[in-house]
Amino acid sequence: MPRTRNRLIAAARRSMLQRAELHRRLDVARAALKPKALLDRGKYRVGEKVDDAAHAVQEQFRSNKLPIALAAAAGIAWLLRDPIKRHAPKLTRKIQDLAADVADHFRAPDAVADEDEIEPLEEENDEAVR
Repeated sequence: MPRTRNRLIAAARRSMLQRAELHRRLDVARAALKPKALLDRGKYRVGEKVDDAAHAVQEQFRSNKLPIALAAAAGIAWLLRDPIKRHAPKLTRKIQDLAADVADHFRAPDAVADEDEIEPLEEENDEAVR
């Protein structure tokens, strides 16, 4: 009978260990299925995907800077096409006025008077060629 008793004690011990392991696993599963844990895992996975996408975009931008910059500029211009259509005539007029003011600023004030005093050099050059 002692062998049977020892086997029963060993079986009881094994079942207690198995039960404790099952409870531990159940607690882990419960913790993993709580809404906060699910949300945290979802955030982590989304963050990983965003990081992977950002890395891929960086690599593409490094290898194709000019085409991507041109596409981005075209996209921004397309998004702003209505305000550009409304404000472009005023803006071009202001730019033309500004260019005229800059040209007037750098033009000498006596430029008109100096033009009358200058003798045409074309006549002298024509005589030298003959």
